[in-house]
Amino acid sequence: MRTENQIQSKINELTLQRRSLESRLASLTENSPQQDNLQAQLTRVEDMIMMLECVLNAPVGRYHA
Repeated sequence: MRTENQIQSKINELTLQRRSLESRLASLTENSPQQDNLQAQLTRVEDMIMMLECVLNAPVGRYHA
């Protein structure tokens, strides 16, 4: 199991990747052949960030006592 610091570090790394992908997408012209590939990568990175944030913010303890 990963520690909270390791998860936060991975979130930070993925956030940098997301920013890089967003800037690359912004610099492309419309209907560029690379646009679909970069958009797919961006979607995957955003999904990974969201999943890690869910793990980081997961409730602790039992739901039913």
